[in-house]
Amino acid sequence: MKPTIKPRVKICCISSIEEAWIAINYGASALGFVSHMPSGPGVISEELIREIVPQIPPPIATFLLTSSQNTQEIIQQINCCGTNTVQICDKLNVGNYQDIRQALPGISIVQVIHVTNEESLNEAIEIAPLVDAILLDSGNQYLAVKELGGTGRTHNWDISRKIREQIKIPIFLAGGLKPENIASAVKQVSPFAVDVCSGVRTNHKLDENKLKRFFEQL
Repeated sequence: MKPTIKPRVKICCISSIEEAWIAINYGASALGFVSHMPSGPGVISEELIREIVPQIPPPIATFLLTSSQNTQEIIQQINCCGTNTVQICDKLNVGNYQDIRQALPGISIVQVIHVTNEESLNEAIEIAPLVDAILLDSGNQYLAVKELGGTGRTHNWDISRKIREQIKIPIFLAGGLKPENIASAVKQVSPFAVDVCSGVRTNHKLDENKLKRFFEQL
């Protein structure tokens, strides 16, 4: 097992430049911007994302979260929003990852795997050679109204650890993380990075007290 190291932190559901700077000042190395989703918190317009992203300093990764399953739509979204990373929250069913790489050289591709059972391990192993990182989240894309993240629920970290042990690209761990459980999550999974939204918010706004405790627990 790899030694436990302090992971990088992605703060998701950023909705303003003020929130972006609060997250950066506490130590975030990545920010998530949520475009249209079938459910979950934090959705903002692509126009607002396009307004905020140019104001983010270059060392900080900017993630566009997309629910689209069509690579041409995803390429249009990235061109509109200007982020340097795309987080694909559902399975592609039109086009493939290479389409995105050819159209947008230099854009990092992160695929979300919704950890539900051991099948998630096989899915991660299959996709890992095609993307730059995998984000393990709690959700279910097979529901009538899909859950593509933002559930506030944890999942089976044993499966997440097995995925991390068996693939060679960076793993982001998401799903129900908060100051009270982040230390045990990192100890159990040893991810490259963690991704948090509701666990550092109160009434959907970033809570500096929760942010402070979250980073202290890391």
